[in-house]
Amino acid sequence: MARASGPLAEALALARRTVILDGGLSNQLADQGCDLSGDLWSGRVLAQRPDQVTAAHTAYARAGAEVLITASYQVGYEAFARHGYGRPRTTALLRRSVRLADRAARAAGHEVWVAASVGPYGAVLADGSEYRGRYGLSGRELAAFHRPRIEALLGAAPDVLALETVPDTAEAEALLTVLAETGARAWLSYTVAGGRTRAGQPLPEAFALAAEAPGVIALGVNCCDPEDVLPALEAAASVTGKPLLAYPNDGSVWDAATRTWHAPRAPAPWPTAAWRRAGARLIGGCCRIGPPRIAELAAGR
Repeated sequence: MARASGPLAEALALARRTVILDGGLSNQLADQGCDLSGDLWSGRVLAQRPDQVTAAHTAYARAGAEVLITASYQVGYEAFARHGYGRPRTTALLRRSVRLADRAARAAGHEVWVAASVGPYGAVLADGSEYRGRYGLSGRELAAFHRPRIEALLGAAPDVLALETVPDTAEAEALLTVLAETGARAWLSYTVAGGRTRAGQPLPEAFALAAEAPGVIALGVNCCDPEDVLPALEAAASVTGKPLLAYPNDGSVWDAATRTWHAPRAPAPWPTAAWRRAGARLIGGCCRIGPPRIAELAAGR
């Protein structure tokens, strides 16, 4: 089947239906036996085992996902240069990530969009700083970091950009600056905790930055505790009428020193009906959320 026949923004605005996102790429790759050790993380699999990336996307499409998020989250020019990758080769990898998701989307038995992942600056540091933010960089420096990545991804024609796991408003502003330059469409998704961004800014203030941005088709949260989703969606709804999105992890906490997740409690059912009432139009999962949970979301849509 061909890729989705219309823009994702149109599906959200006109049909007013819930669109199902995929789940965590890294956990699915690990379940497939891929080695995610090292600071390139899933980016190394993208470079060395593209067949495994396609298989992971396919697993989510078969589970009912309607949006596949590319394996570009942790691909950055500086990080890959430290491992001997020149700029042309890294550009090729970024574009490969879109092509692999596109391949799985076209083979799915239903309409599927491709979202090109633009992970935060902290992701390429591989030290957990995407859960802290406040990197000590200026807005100009952050924009200069993200600009070539975004341009490379757009060169492969994804349906939308996923500006995801953003920990603070400074990085959000930089991303929005680059987005406005390109004229592309994107969603903006913060990682949050306790009613604030990971850097501590109030959520209404954070969401207000993109409330009127013409290129932003949806706002929301990802890679956060499911218990933090509803308050965040309510905060977003207080400042924007844009569609909202939510794709949390399972509530575990990432330990960057040991590169392991720690689960503080047993997983609980997600109150997705409440998320939808709050305005969520895109719902899926992030780290440690696999195809079975995505299948449940698709069945209950």
